[in-house]
Amino acid sequence: MSQAASKIPGQASEPRHYSVIIVGGGQAGLSMSYCLRRAGIDHLVIEKHTVTHTWRTQRWDAFCLVTPNWQCALPGYPYSGDDPHGFMKKDEIIDYLDGFIRMVDAPVLEHTEVRHVRPRPQGGFAVSTSAGEFSAGQVVVASGGYHAPIVPRMAERLPASIVQMQSSEYRNPQALPDGAVLVVGSGQSGAQIAEDLHLAGRKVVLAVGEAPRCARFYRGRDVVDWLADMKYYDMPVTEHPLREGVRDNTNHYVTGRDGGRDIDLRRFAAEGMELYGVLDDFRDGLLRFAPNLMQSLDDADATYNRINASIDKFIVERGIEAGEPGVYEPVWTPPAERTELDPLEAGIGSVIWCIGFRPDFSWLDAPVFNGRGYPAHSRGVTGQAGLYFLGLPWLHTWGSGRFSGIARDAEYLAALIAAHGTAGALAA
Repeated sequence: MSQAASKIPGQASEPRHYSVIIVGGGQAGLSMSYCLRRAGIDHLVIEKHTVTHTWRTQRWDAFCLVTPNWQCALPGYPYSGDDPHGFMKKDEIIDYLDGFIRMVDAPVLEHTEVRHVRPRPQGGFAVSTSAGEFSAGQVVVASGGYHAPIVPRMAERLPASIVQMQSSEYRNPQALPDGAVLVVGSGQSGAQIAEDLHLAGRKVVLAVGEAPRCARFYRGRDVVDWLADMKYYDMPVTEHPLREGVRDNTNHYVTGRDGGRDIDLRRFAAEGMELYGVLDDFRDGLLRFAPNLMQSLDDADATYNRINASIDKFIVERGIEAGEPGVYEPVWTPPAERTELDPLEAGIGSVIWCIGFRPDFSWLDAPVFNGRGYPAHSRGVTGQAGLYFLGLPWLHTWGSGRFSGIARDAEYLAALIAAHGTAGALAA
C-alpha cells in the first residue's frame, strides 16, 4: 500500500502525520506493524526497497536456517509446517515470510529512502524521505544493524585478475570463475559458504577468524532444543554474564543443511581445505596471515565442549534419560602456522569477504549513539522520548534479532508506545 505526503491546493505542503513511523520493512518492522495494528495505533512502515528485501537478495542459493523451524515464531504467525525440527531452505523461508506479509497487511511505503529523522522542538519527529516529508509522534527504527558491507582497504591492492565479492553477493559455486576461492572469515556466513564451495569440489582457502562453534546434535537432541529447555533463550541481556558485551559476540557456526550437522573446519582441512589464520594484509604480492590458526580452532572447540558440558550438567540435575555424553577430540591439527601466501601462485581466482557489516544510522539525528555508532538503549528504549529500536541482536534476548524473539520485543514496545500515545496526537 503506497502513501505519500499530502498537499493542500493553494497552500504550502504540509507533512503527513502518523502516530508512529516504522523505519524498515523486514521481519522486525512488519512485527511492529502487527502489534500496533492490534493496539489500534495508526502507523506507516517505510521501506527503502521492498518488504523482507534482504532475505530475497542477500542469501546464497543453498542457504537454510541454522535454527529449527519451530523457532520461527513471528507474532501471530508461528511455524505450522510438518517439519518443526527441520531447517527451512531459502525458498521455504521466503514462502513463510510471504504468508506473514499477507497476514499483517501492513501500511507500507516501499521504494522510499528515509533520509533524515530528527526530534521536533514541539515534540514528535520530522521524517524526511525520498517521497516527501512526514511527521510522527513516535519512531521505531527496525532497519537492523547490518547496513554497510565490510571490505578492508587491502582489497584495493589485490591483483585485478581476482574477482572479489562480499558474502551478500555470493550465490553459488558455479557463478565464480575457475580457480581456488579465498573465503575470508569463519562466522556463520563464512563457514557455510566455505562448506558450500567445498561440497561442490572447489578448492577453498579459508582465513579463519575467532568465531565460536557449537554442536548441531548432542545426546540425542538438537542443541537448540536443550538450550530452550535450559531457558537460555529467555535470558535477558541484563542477566547474561557478558551483559551488553554479548551484543558484540560473533554467532556460533553450525548448519541446518541436509537435515543439520556440525561444521568442523578441522575435518574440512583433512579433506583438503587450506586453513590459515586471520588475514592481516596484502603486501609485496603476498597475503599476510596472523599466526593464530591453532588458537582459533582450539578456542572454537573449547566453546563447543563447554556448551555440551552445560547440557550434561542440566541432564544430571534433572535426572533426564539421554544419549551418552562425549567430548570433541580434534580430527586434524595444523602442522605449522603459515603466514604468507602468493594468491596467483596458489591459483586463487576469487575472494569472498565474510567479515560482516557496519551499522549506518547517519540519517538518524538524535543523541542516542555510543562512541562506536551503536544505539544505546534498554530493551529497545532510547534516551530520546518516543524513539525505539527493534530487531537488533540481543536487543533483549538471544532471539531479538531472529524470528524467535521479535514477537516478545515488538509486543513490549507496542505497549510502551500505546502508553505514550497521546504525545503524537498533541504534537501533530
